[in-house]
Amino acid sequence: MSSSMAEPRNVTAAVVTVSDSCARGQREDLSGPAVAQVLQKLHFSVAVRKVVPDDSIQIQNVLIRLAREVHFIVTTGGTGIAARDVTPEATVAVCDRLLDGVAERMRSEGSKKTPFAALSRGVCGVRDRALILNLPGSPAGAVESLEAVAALVPHAIELLSGKTEHR
Repeated sequence: MSSSMAEPRNVTAAVVTVSDSCARGQREDLSGPAVAQVLQKLHFSVAVRKVVPDDSIQIQNVLIRLAREVHFIVTTGGTGIAARDVTPEATVAVCDRLLDGVAERMRSEGSKKTPFAALSRGVCGVRDRALILNLPGSPAGAVESLEAVAALVPHAIELLSGKTEHR
């Protein structure tokens, strides 16, 4: 990373677990803490952790609110093909622009470990100056997907903050 790039420790992050059963307290959230731990290990400042049900309006509302508070929002869960998996649609609904290449990279890297990575519908997008990234709901899938794209995040945050000069 060049000295002009943002250091992750200056990047505030939020982790949002999307899960009906976790939101009801019927299942322990394992993915959210695993993602937060990776972000902290990479020197991101995790300012918020939330759990919401698989409900498009609730997901949209939390993303809109968090986009005003942090630089980087990571969701985990709700990216599959089941009827209640609505995280990508909720994310697209609140984003100004999508970064298709980031999601493609996560699926490409994931497919090296499991063919099921192709079934993940997670997206990456921008709302105002915040980057929003959808990760799968399994702890291993979430961590592997985040690690596949984590090096891109500081530069993306710099660009969103207006640092667009090229050397």
